[in-house]
Amino acid sequence: MTRVGFYPGTFDPIHIGHTDIIGRAVKLVDKLIIGVAINVGKGPLFSLDERVAMVEETIAPLRGRAEIVVQPYEGLTMHFARSVGASVLVRGLRRISDFEFEFQMTAMNQQLDREIETVFFMADPRHLAIASVLVKEIAQLGGEVDNFVSPSVKTRLMAKLGRT
Repeated sequence: MTRVGFYPGTFDPIHIGHTDIIGRAVKLVDKLIIGVAINVGKGPLFSLDERVAMVEETIAPLRGRAEIVVQPYEGLTMHFARSVGASVLVRGLRRISDFEFEFQMTAMNQQLDREIETVFFMADPRHLAIASVLVKEIAQLGGEVDNFVSPSVKTRLMAKLGRT
């Protein structure tokens, strides 16, 4: 039986914290679906197609460990997870406030589907402060983002901000 994991996110843009979680998640599942959320409410800097492309480029080195599929989705995470046959929902935690939010979300998700287990990965201590919103702000204000994103994501980010 194939164990399918689902890692949802906006990935605007994907950063090394996300990549670390993906790298650890593929050790637990046979197939990992990375769901790029169609979440216009968050006002993403990058289009859905750009975010999918950045995830594809960034996770390319991880492809040999497990089957990895990058797929856009919208609607309830648990509905999508069920539709792709996921038995594991992958989530990352960086700080206490993440835990509080994720704890509540997990309780609700269990009400929606008790067959899908949520697995939490603690962020690597080197990545605790990294957040997509902060990466974008650093780039917008002229700072270097080399330590936070892959080279291809940096190139796209700089181009998007007119800083080529």
